Amino acid sequence: MPGSSNDGLNSFTKLTAWQAGHKLVIATLSMCEQLPPQNPLRNQMERAVISITSNVAEGFGRQSKADKKHFYVMARGSAYELQNQLLVARDTGKITTSTFSRLAELSLDSIRLLHGLIRALNKPGDTNS
Repeated sequence: MPGSSNDGLNSFTKLTAWQAGHKLVIATLSMCEQLPPQNPLRNQMERAVISITSNVAEGFGRQSKADKKHFYVMARGSAYELQNQLLVARDTGKITTSTFSRLAELSLDSIRLLHGLIRALNKPGDTNS
């Protein structure tokens, strides 16, 4: 899979998983601006969503497959954390159902792509370690 071992990629921004995560970051941060600044849910969502692309970037810069996988798994965990927070925001009336649906779909896209990166690193026979 492209990007699993930096296959000719010279920037994490060229990883499809990072690009999808970045769309999620921008959309989530935009939504969070509608919540009060001191809202704990807002603060937690901001941290979780930023963590997704930050971990992808850090994993991209690591040399070993194990290190890369660790950070991609952390990114995926942050995406699941964000999904939970979006459910809480929807169910407590902090965001509309349509906003929830849009952000939930973006988060699922990110999770699928991160899962692909992780799976690619698990393939036997890859000599990049």
